[in-house]
Amino acid sequence: MTPAARIAAAIGILDRVLGGSPAEQALTGWGRGSRFAGSRDRAAVRDLVFDALRCLRSFSALGGAADGRGLMIGLLRSSGTDPATIFTGEGYAPAQLTGAELAEPAAIPRWAALDCPDWIGTHLERALGPETDVVLARMRERAPAILRVNAGKATVADAIASLAGDGIATKAHPLANFALEVTENAPKIRNSTAYATGLVELQDAAPQAAVEALPLKDRMRVLDYCAGGGGKTLAMGSRAKLKLFAHDAAPQRMADLPARAARAGVRVTALATGDLARHAPFDLVLTDVPCTGTGTWRRAPDAKWTLTPERLADLLKVQAAILDRAAVLCAPGGWLIYMTCSLLAEENRDQIDAFLTRNPDFTLRHERLITPVEGGDGFYTAHLSRV
Repeated sequence: MTPAARIAAAIGILDRVLGGSPAEQALTGWGRGSRFAGSRDRAAVRDLVFDALRCLRSFSALGGAADGRGLMIGLLRSSGTDPATIFTGEGYAPAQLTGAELAEPAAIPRWAALDCPDWIGTHLERALGPETDVVLARMRERAPAILRVNAGKATVADAIASLAGDGIATKAHPLANFALEVTENAPKIRNSTAYATGLVELQDAAPQAAVEALPLKDRMRVLDYCAGGGGKTLAMGSRAKLKLFAHDAAPQRMADLPARAARAGVRVTALATGDLARHAPFDLVLTDVPCTGTGTWRRAPDAKWTLTPERLADLLKVQAAILDRAAVLCAPGGWLIYMTCSLLAEENRDQIDAFLTRNPDFTLRHERLITPVEGGDGFYTAHLSRV
């Protein structure tokens, strides 16, 4: 595919996404119907789509319209490329620019230039203060592929060497001791020997740093209360010799955990909701709660355009309920850990302060907000100890 043909394909996909289709679904549908597109073409089109979604407001302003065509015109202008060189109407290229599309773009307001919905901008500014613009600018960029080295199976040097043997170049990431940033051939990771044998797992550096900070000791009974796919469960298992339990309100999310645990050499006992009380108390209960995901906008950019104040309000209620339920499972002298991939104070420190008011037998011992300025996703963690 020519660069112009890739732009044309991205326009069609973006129109479907803007019409309500999830980005991944729209990309998969295009790929199935475009057998002529090679792996490099599919990767290039995917990058165009996600770059446009990360920068939807600014590219729309630069391109003169909030549709696929306008976004691609805006993307080209943002990169310093004259859209007229691509929009030629020749072959598989998009149709030539109209008079309106050739017009000089107007000045772009602050939140639009930062590609942030107006309503949530003030929420982020409250949480981030003077770093707001810098953080949001970073959120407009692609996120790197990050791996976690399984300390129970390999050293960082061993993992780097194994990956290099499969043509995958990596370098140490400063945010976490066992984090590697992939610098070449990220698509090969899942077919690599290091991945197949459990030497590495895909996990952003921010949650890795959060798990490394947990007060884990050998023989502790640890519950991952909102386990999902089990990434943090396995990360904890690589830190110490633990009695690990995993639970999720939607058990199907843990479907891949047994295979992942076996590959990593970690033993995990899955618990249904009705079994939690029988196995309690736990020395440490980790709650990585459902949240707005504002810290992961680089990886899931379409999420920021579908987030609403009503959705935020609903999530705040869910988070508070999870904390209260998890607190009951925590042993005296134990730890309750709260985590989100959100940057919002409402979901982070505000939620902790409200919990402590309801539960005076807990004390906040540690908290940290990581932002993309530090090289990872946005991520919050709080450690609460029980009397």
